[in-house]
Amino acid sequence: MYELGERLKKLRKLQGLTQVQVAERLGLSKAVISSYEVSSRHPSYDILIKMATLYGVTTDYLLGLDNRRLIDVSWLTPNQLAAIEALLKSYKDG
Repeated sequence: MYELGERLKKLRKLQGLTQVQVAERLGLSKAVISSYEVSSRHPSYDILIKMATLYGVTTDYLLGLDNRRLIDVSWLTPNQLAAIEALLKSYKDG
C-alpha cells in the first residue's frame, strides 16, 4: 500500500482536481485527502471504492496490485472502437 498515496495524488492532478474538490465529491475534509496522499492515513474500503470510481481506475490499481489503467470505451460506436483497437495494435506491433 506504499504506492497508494502517490497514485491518489497523481490521479487527482491528472484530472485537474484540488484536494478540496476531491474532498467535496467524497464527503470528506481536505485534511483527510491530504493525509491519504502522504500515506499517513489509509482510506476505508468504502472510501477506496469511491476513489476508484471517481478516478476511473480499479481498487487494485490504487493499491499497487495492478499497473494497468482502464479507459471506459462503452460510449464509442463499433466503428470508433475498431479504429481505436487498430491504433493500439499498431503501437503494440511497433
